[in-house]
Amino acid sequence: MHVLVTGGAGYIGSICAEQLLNSGHTVTVLDNLSEGHRSAVDPRARFLQMCLSDREGTRRALAELGPDAVIHFAANALVGESMQNPGKYFRNNVGSALNLLDAALEAKVKKFVFSSTCATYGVPDRIPITEDLPQRPINPYGESKLMFERILHWYHKIHGLEFVGFRYFNVAGATDRFGEHHKLETHLIPRVLSVAAGKEAACEVYGTDYPTPDGTCIRDFIHVTDLVTAHMLALAPGITGFYNLGNGEGYSVRQVIRACEVVTGRKIPAVERPRRPGDPPRLVASAEKVARDLGWKPACPLIEDIVASAWAWHQKHP
Repeated sequence: MHVLVTGGAGYIGSICAEQLLNSGHTVTVLDNLSEGHRSAVDPRARFLQMCLSDREGTRRALAELGPDAVIHFAANALVGESMQNPGKYFRNNVGSALNLLDAALEAKVKKFVFSSTCATYGVPDRIPITEDLPQRPINPYGESKLMFERILHWYHKIHGLEFVGFRYFNVAGATDRFGEHHKLETHLIPRVLSVAAGKEAACEVYGTDYPTPDGTCIRDFIHVTDLVTAHMLALAPGITGFYNLGNGEGYSVRQVIRACEVVTGRKIPAVERPRRPGDPPRLVASAEKVARDLGWKPACPLIEDIVASAWAWHQKHP
């Protein structure tokens, strides 16, 4: 297939493009490089630098490319920033995404795969989180993703567009060639590993009074290649709907720091900070639906293995 990967110069998008190419697909990467890196685009892919906010430009690009499928990663994804600048999140994650969706429909794209988030659930009624739980976002980031989920639902109902939306939990890890390097890094594992690498004096723990065994937030971590595998399975015809992507196991912030110490063999100091607004205490996925419908199973579920791949990449690409 010819697959258009938006946000393909970013962390997850670059690895998805790499794995698609390794599997024999043709890939075009579309990215405005506001967050991604040109060097993260696999040289085997065609690269198109543009912004999806350009509605007519997006329409022309899709008409010219004529992809079989679109995998849409491009988005703003910082919970804290969304609480300070919600308009940015609705403009980009909804408005620009709608430009892409309309262009894909016009170009007769066969499959639209969307990166959603577990943040659409807000504080869940129970753990593990199943796809049928109420979606009550507690931050504009989660709200923006939920709004686009509803748009996809109606485009499927009215236009027959085949889509798959994946609700991500915490993605981490790396391949040999590509890994996680954000211009503003907020994700836990790369932040902790930067301390192990001597780039930071200590990592920060936001909130130690949550109703969890050690007082810190609990999150479900999934290896980036396992996540990408699910996206590739979703390209098969006849699959439509929303799916959680997680391991079904939760690790607290303190447990992740300890795993990083074990993998790196280095002591990692931590500084306790107040809670961040918009952070639920516990987010752990049920992945039974994606396992049943797509035959997906994580190949790298252990937190130590996820951390080890990230550490190896950071050591190789300092």
